[in-house]
Amino acid sequence: MRLITAAHSDGDEYLIEGFRVALTEKDLSSATINAYLHDLKVFREWFVWIHEGKSIPLVQVETIDLAAFRRHLVQKKSLRPATVNRRVQSLRLFFGWLKNKGHLVDNPAENLRYMRSSRRQRPLSLKQSEVISLLRAAAKSPHRMAKRNSALVQLMLQTGLRVGEVVALRHEDLKSRDRSGSVRVREGKGRKEREVPLNTTGRRSLGDYLDTFGPCSPTDLLFHSKRGTPLSVRSIQQAIASIVTRAGINRIQVSAHTLRHTFAVNYLKSNQGKLVELSTVMGHESLDTTAIYTRPSREDLSEDLERSPLNVLGD
Repeated sequence: MRLITAAHSDGDEYLIEGFRVALTEKDLSSATINAYLHDLKVFREWFVWIHEGKSIPLVQVETIDLAAFRRHLVQKKSLRPATVNRRVQSLRLFFGWLKNKGHLVDNPAENLRYMRSSRRQRPLSLKQSEVISLLRAAAKSPHRMAKRNSALVQLMLQTGLRVGEVVALRHEDLKSRDRSGSVRVREGKGRKEREVPLNTTGRRSLGDYLDTFGPCSPTDLLFHSKRGTPLSVRSIQQAIASIVTRAGINRIQVSAHTLRHTFAVNYLKSNQGKLVELSTVMGHESLDTTAIYTRPSREDLSEDLERSPLNVLGD
């Protein structure tokens, strides 16, 4: 593969910084950008290791190097297809960018293959009894956090908002009337704004929480810690984990994102076929992403097989 020498002596770090800027200009979320850069870092560390500590410029990477790295991820690291494919995507983007900027004549990652994966099943979600247990545990939260935690859990269950979207909510983003309400998401995934309807349960839970506030500015963040500081994504994840532990839910591993899955699954149960509407509410860029909630879960399949007339030894 013929190379064009980089015009700057800063080498790889200069190129990676340029790649980061290019990703930022595409309006990708910070989490997505960090994931791509992390994947590139993993490749660089492996590349140095495979060459016994020798630092070779990224513009000298060959297709065979990338294929060996992919094989390493699959065979040695035993990573899931989704993880392998994301790292392949990161490398394809980076080396494609190098070519477009004139640092390479050919893109060595152009034909780097993705892993084939079996059809994904529906994400795990909470049963109704588990939702009740979760809400009861939230309502009994210590340190005067009961109303906040109840509002937090209900908001995520009733709207399907992502954790980062909840963190960014301000008082002015809420609209609540007797019979209607909504939540304004200013910067969803891909920095897209949307408005999500807020049902009666969500409005009442948030109203009870807002009653605990003194005077505040419309631009103040909505959720705070017991010390009055704004909650971070990590803080909400820890709060949900604590509530789950006190609720005694152990059938599945529950995270804040599980509440989003629970919202989506129950939405489609109540509104069969309304995939476009669910996609709009959840802020998905593609219907393919939303369609995963139409697939059967492992438990659905297990119950169907138990009811089979051929299961003569069953109950």
